[in-house]
Amino acid sequence: MTTRFGYTLMTEQSGPKDLVRHAVAAEQVGFDFEVSSDHYFPWLSAQGHAPYAWSVLGAVAHATERVDLMTYVTCPTIRYHPAVVAQKAATLGLLSDNRFTLGLGAGENLNEHVVGQGWPSVDARQDMLVEAVEIIRALHTGELTTWEGDYFRVDSARIWDLPDEPVDIGIAVGGEKAVHRFGPLADHLVATEPDAGLVETWNATEGAPRIGSPGRAVGQIPIAWGRDAEEATQRAHEQFRWFAGGWAVNADLPTTAGFAGATQYVRPEDVAETIPCGPDLDAVVEAVKPFWEAGFTDVALVQVGGDTVDEFLAEAAGPLLEKLRAAAP
Repeated sequence: MTTRFGYTLMTEQSGPKDLVRHAVAAEQVGFDFEVSSDHYFPWLSAQGHAPYAWSVLGAVAHATERVDLMTYVTCPTIRYHPAVVAQKAATLGLLSDNRFTLGLGAGENLNEHVVGQGWPSVDARQDMLVEAVEIIRALHTGELTTWEGDYFRVDSARIWDLPDEPVDIGIAVGGEKAVHRFGPLADHLVATEPDAGLVETWNATEGAPRIGSPGRAVGQIPIAWGRDAEEATQRAHEQFRWFAGGWAVNADLPTTAGFAGATQYVRPEDVAETIPCGPDLDAVVEAVKPFWEAGFTDVALVQVGGDTVDEFLAEAAGPLLEKLRAAAP
């Protein structure tokens, strides 16, 4: 299977109109798909944005024609009831002419605490996600649905506007336990680390769709392209040093101030070790390479810094895509 390359609509670093404009430009330059984060807060105040992802994706669905679209990822358990997510996903499936994949995950405290429902343990969050997926699948049949579990209840609900093809569901997983639990419930694997073990475990899990046919493994990697490597490194440090915290930290911190405090000792050179910074496109290819070597079929790039996206898409994205496609299987 040919490796596909996508562009990330980073809602934390651009406003809604800019995101739609970036989506159109990314399609025109040749990206295969586009994913959108779904946040109530930016990770750090320096990023400066957090528009409503579903409104942005609705506009993007109408403004684009070819690229596949995906949430990367939505938490369907606290800030949103799964019945509402099912309706939103069905509508996006229609607006995009079946180009939309619903990417789901167990969420981060940063975004979910805002509705005042607390922040459950990771085991409870995964239990909630299982119920949410079951509800979404049931509602996407178009049947009148009443459903009751340990965490959610659905009372005589039906989705009236459904696409001809059911919306695919990707689920974010971070370890063997999560793969065994969510693989049989998902159409696609979602992960941010190029971990070959995840793909191998997924493919060995009974009921999980095999990666490559028909399932996909969708990864994501930040880059800080720019003509000046030092400036790009400083930008990556200012806006993306939260990335160094890892999932165990990122899932539980509730505010941008928390992320600033947790990363106060992360240095620019530390960030540059994990994020390719500067004009060297070959360095970006080398950073992306571990994903396809691990068996990932799709990789979405994040250009760090909202005010650099236009320049990146106009100057670097086309040549970078050529290099990536020449190097990838």
